Amino acid sequence: MKYTLHQLEIFSKIAEVKSVTKASEKLFLTQPAVSIQLKNFQDQFKLPLFEVVGRKLYITEFGEEIAATAGKILEEVASINYKSALFEGKLAGKIKISIVSTAKYTMPFFLTNFIKQHEQVDLTMDVTNKMSVIRSLENNECDFAMVSTIPRKLNIERIELMKNKLYFVANKNFTIPKKELQTKDLNKSLFIFREPGSATRLAMERFLVKHKIEVQKKMELTSNEAVKQAVIAGLGISIMPIIGLKNELKNGDLQILNIKNLPIETNWNLIWLKSKNLSLVAKAFKKHIEENKDKIILENFAWFTGDL
Repeated sequence: MKYTLHQLEIFSKIAEVKSVTKASEKLFLTQPAVSIQLKNFQDQFKLPLFEVVGRKLYITEFGEEIAATAGKILEEVASINYKSALFEGKLAGKIKISIVSTAKYTMPFFLTNFIKQHEQVDLTMDVTNKMSVIRSLENNECDFAMVSTIPRKLNIERIELMKNKLYFVANKNFTIPKKELQTKDLNKSLFIFREPGSATRLAMERFLVKHKIEVQKKMELTSNEAVKQAVIAGLGISIMPIIGLKNELKNGDLQILNIKNLPIETNWNLIWLKSKNLSLVAKAFKKHIEENKDKIILENFAWFTGDL
């Protein structure tokens, strides 16, 4: 057998995501390239590694065994690379960060220079909802988390990064009857909510209750992007973090509704468990954030930090 590390990596990822298309996206490869390598890998075994039923890919029992072994081999190879880098005086290892979905508009900017400076650092960034982020942190499945609401039940340490501002937004055709909308003017609108557990949804619900805004019609969507597209399409209005709306506001696809007592302001925070024994890589990243956060915010978010 003459299978390569590249083939092991590809099959391991396919076994993980159960899809050639998703594996190609995760590995930043074209789908045909992944399919060819999968075929070449399969040709070296007499037993099938996978089967396709309908249009869905299933890993066989034999395939699961091979995937597990491939994973161990890849971990050992990574260990060799890390040890080599360490002996050369370079920072090497893994770092895992779990972030809420709206933080995907900010966290990459805090990571870019750090990852460029340390090529032997492998990053995993899990983008999910608030409840899953907190669970991941609580279960010690990540080094850091990025949230706008501090979990009260966990003993954490944090670095405050930047403000998170939420406004009511509507599409470009939404008719504004007055210079400043009154909350009662919104009563007949369709309100678009995030899913239960979302910090954005919680902020929106609190605002609606506090200002006695009646919700007669509502829609619930499970991602910030889905809410944004629904608002752009004119399905309804929503309270959204402005950080993810730069292009849409600039292009005129969305408009901010001028409503008293908005924006709602919270803060983005990088948090970690106080009891967490941070690795050398995690400590280096923490130091990078402490020393460079103001510069990163100034260079990338000047449009956002002022009043809109």
